Amino acid sequence: MLLAIDAGNTNIVFALIDGDEIVERWRIATDPKRTADEYAVWLNQLLILGGRDRSVVEAVIIATVVPRALHNLEVLASKYFGVDALIAGRDELPWGIGLLVDEPKTVGADRVINAIAAHASHAGDLIVIDFGTATTFDHVDAQGNYAGGIIAPGINLSLDALVAAAAKLPRIAIRAPDTNKVIGINTEDQMLIGVYWGYIAMIEGLVARMKKEIGRPVQVIGTGGLATLFEQHSPVFDAIESDLTIRGLIIMYQRRTG
Repeated sequence: MLLAIDAGNTNIVFALIDGDEIVERWRIATDPKRTADEYAVWLNQLLILGGRDRSVVEAVIIATVVPRALHNLEVLASKYFGVDALIAGRDELPWGIGLLVDEPKTVGADRVINAIAAHASHAGDLIVIDFGTATTFDHVDAQGNYAGGIIAPGINLSLDALVAAAAKLPRIAIRAPDTNKVIGINTEDQMLIGVYWGYIAMIEGLVARMKKEIGRPVQVIGTGGLATLFEQHSPVFDAIESDLTIRGLIIMYQRRTG
């Protein structure tokens, strides 16, 4: 089986792949100081709980936007699974698509991999919105090239900044409001309305501007842990694909191994 690792700024997702099927997925908070031994103990316990042991892992592929976490993940692959990890975007595993931007090396691995996966499943021009620590809006052209995009603060980051800067505001959990009303009558409701509906307005506004600039029919694909939070109150999405990054890693691995 393939172990696909998507290391983001907030969480690292580990997915166990059998052929094209994601059979297990696990999530752990990103900590660049976490050692390969710590990863191994945690993963081994999860594998055992699923009725497997680590010998089922025959290959490892990693995508990361956290360079400091990469070394320990590579050690995890070599020390505990006996394989050299494939690193998305390196010479042995090139992207295979065009990066039509001024500085291709600065594009996050997750954004390129999302482009690969989205183009494999959808025809024509695409906008991929990934809701993570940051929210990214990426244009994938009809040929599958990464054609640029937008980086905005993630909704939890926006909420944290609001609470940190205003001493009397309480900390609240982000969720969809109970009603469509946008005039709140208490502080918590007003905060939730401002952050949630303000974020919906940003999403819809930026997508409208991107579509106008692209000038051709465009499908909008949402991904990331919070994508479903916005799907229920906005018609902007054509599809929600929570496993888009992992799907992209599977495609890259399959291209490499034939």
